[in-house]
Amino acid sequence: MKKTSLAKCLVVLVMTFIASVSTYAEKMNNNLIYNAEEVNGLKVSETVYKKDGNMLTNYMRYSYKYNANNQMTENMSQKWDASDNCWENDLCIRYTYDNKSVTTEYYKWNSKKNDFILIPEMTVTMDK
Repeated sequence: MKKTSLAKCLVVLVMTFIASVSTYAEKMNNNLIYNAEEVNGLKVSETVYKKDGNMLTNYMRYSYKYNANNQMTENMSQKWDASDNCWENDLCIRYTYDNKSVTTEYYKWNSKKNDFILIPEMTVTMDK
């Protein structure tokens, strides 16, 4: 009798946990709105808006560049600066392809130098 009662209690507890996690995940997903722009089947930009009630505010913007083989060569992200009411550069990821591997380099925006600065410890080369 105790085992049945314990099992029922455990099932209710697990179901409650799953429901709360699902509700939280749903709220997180519904908070961001994505608007992508494609050219010839390739995504060239995407703007992400944050939903606050009935209002949408700028949040992030991404732009993508490709080579002649439709391989992504650059992915740049910008954050919205509400105080200055403009987009600010944030991160740039550049991809270099050769016959056997792809190299990914990460660059962080440096506002003092007004340029992206390579972060060497984040450079990765992987075999294809």
